[in-house]
Amino acid sequence: MFAGRPTKWDGLLDWLQMLSGAALILFIWAHMLLVASVIISPGVMNAIAGFFEATGLAQVGGPLIFLLFLGHFLLAARKVPFRFDRQKTFWSHATMLHHQDTWLWLVQVVTAMLLLLMGTIHMWVVLTDLPITAAKSAEVLQKRSGWLLFYLLFGPLVHVHLGIGLYRIGVKWGFVGQEGRARFKRFVTILVLVCVGLSLLTLLRFSFLAI
Repeated sequence: MFAGRPTKWDGLLDWLQMLSGAALILFIWAHMLLVASVIISPGVMNAIAGFFEATGLAQVGGPLIFLLFLGHFLLAARKVPFRFDRQKTFWSHATMLHHQDTWLWLVQVVTAMLLLLMGTIHMWVVLTDLPITAAKSAEVLQKRSGWLLFYLLFGPLVHVHLGIGLYRIGVKWGFVGQEGRARFKRFVTILVLVCVGLSLLTLLRFSFLAI
């Protein structure tokens, strides 16, 4: 058996995993829109970031988001097959079943491992160099070698992981029935593509912003 024997805590931990995942989805989308406001004007982004700085939300909220991020990973890691024999079993079952949602879970696991490292780096860089400004973000991408490539990979990984997470929340917790699953999957796919596109436009804006 791959899965361990269920305990009375499994349901609670699954519930906490779902809630923490949903909270991170909402936060990251809000954060994406905040940063993407630079497309309209650097002044708009600076004004929004300045509000969070002045009210202390950046200084307090940043560490809390990191703890939420780490807690969500630990909750989700309970079901990840870290041992080689379990990975082999999962692979053989996945190839036998030919079930798309099973492969989506695998993509979610792989992206989670990458995001644990990359997300930690991103949050450390941001939180140790407050306040956030458009010029400072542009300087990182334009003058510090490798950071543009880092965010070109980081952005799509984040949105793919979030999209799969949103889809799985809807299906697993009964928000989306069997008859609406295909339609919901198309909606999430479009949403992910829009978010990735917006992230790329934001990087492009920073890359040509005068500093």
